Amino acid sequence: MAKTIEIRWHGRGGQGTVTAAKVLADACLSGGRYVQAFPEYGPERAGAPIRAFNRVSEHVIRMYGPVLHPKVVSIADATLMDAINVTEGAPDDAIFIVNTSKDPKEVREKLGARDTQKVFTVNASKIAVECFGKPLPNSSMLGAIIKVTGIVEMDALLENVKKSFGKKFAQKIIDGNLDATKRGYEEVKEG
Repeated sequence: MAKTIEIRWHGRGGQGTVTAAKVLADACLSGGRYVQAFPEYGPERAGAPIRAFNRVSEHVIRMYGPVLHPKVVSIADATLMDAINVTEGAPDDAIFIVNTSKDPKEVREKLGARDTQKVFTVNASKIAVECFGKPLPNSSMLGAIIKVTGIVEMDALLENVKKSFGKKFAQKIIDGNLDATKRGYEEVKEG
């Protein structure tokens, strides 16, 4: 892992994007890394575009400004690619992970990704419906992110998914989210 990796999450209100950023931060923290997780809200309503951010480092993080050049861009709602510039500030070696049923090559073209940038897809909403009955892509996206980046071990992530969701949901929903996380890890595809 690089000294510090910055992640920008794009989603819509109600999809669990902010929760996913917090869970990832907790997992990285329990894995011995230094972390930051913070949201950026527009209109606070279900369906409105939102962004969340992570910084993960092997060293103390002394930067507190916004994430301007994310190494990883997680797009939990593919319709946002038509609404906002999800590639803004992404460096030449950026990694894009998109929740879609489309082929990664098709998504690469839509993003206008450079040859040096990597594009991955995972059908996170479908996985979520199959695992716990709701099209909430956050857990599946977490699995995909750790597969692609290797920033934290799966055991640490699963433990933090369990902790985070265990405070709010029945065991059936917790188990479904754990399964969705594992499937996101297994089913992410590179284009």
